[in-house]
Amino acid sequence: MKYRILTVITVIVLILTSLQLNAAPSSFNQAKVMAQAIYAPQSNSFYCNCPIQWQGKKGIPDLAACGYQVRKNTNRANRIEWEHVMPAHHFGHQRQCWQNGGRKNCIKNDAVFKSMEADLYNLKPAIGEVNGDRSNYQFTMLPSTSVQHGACPVKIDFKQRSIEPAAVIRGDIARIYFYMADKYALTLSRQQQQLFMAWHNQDPVDANERELNQQLAIAMDHDNPFVSGLREWHLGYQPRGYGLPAAER
Repeated sequence: MKYRILTVITVIVLILTSLQLNAAPSSFNQAKVMAQAIYAPQSNSFYCNCPIQWQGKKGIPDLAACGYQVRKNTNRANRIEWEHVMPAHHFGHQRQCWQNGGRKNCIKNDAVFKSMEADLYNLKPAIGEVNGDRSNYQFTMLPSTSVQHGACPVKIDFKQRSIEPAAVIRGDIARIYFYMADKYALTLSRQQQQLFMAWHNQDPVDANERELNQQLAIAMDHDNPFVSGLREWHLGYQPRGYGLPAAER
């Protein structure tokens, strides 16, 4: 199972409404609160499939239950962080604000960047150490690389700055990249497109991903059309840019 989610959509609606967060988040901090409301009822970490216990805003992975072994950073290994599946560097460096001052400048001065940073479809609960080790590395296949975190199936090549996720979440990752690129008119290289198209076909949408898409749609007021099947990525796909102001489309 990719991740376990308590599938009670009406409960999610009530939680979001009670928090007065039943509109798309406008900041990363707000997005983390909303994401927890959606994932916390019962979920596992994204890359390693470790059970999560939530204590207030703090998520604690059960490392023993999933055979995770700390590689280097014990503190981060014992907490859950909200991972941008498409890294902030990928979508940020395509914005002028990033060129003029990096992420801090984008957060301060670019409303589009803040929307991208807060987009719930691009956030997953991940073990902090894996989030840190992943950094902003690109996804790829690493057949000659060994796992470095015990039974966690993620592979990271620090020299090549690359990461290979488990087969059972590769399609999820591909459809997140398609969504982000389509919504915000972001560039994916030909090589990335080919890889993600293959992953999309090899790991098709399942019931859990479809139901999560419905839950996220309640908060975001739109779904991921590459999960619902309303859109299909193809080589040379022209992003719509519907998440951008009219002047940038």
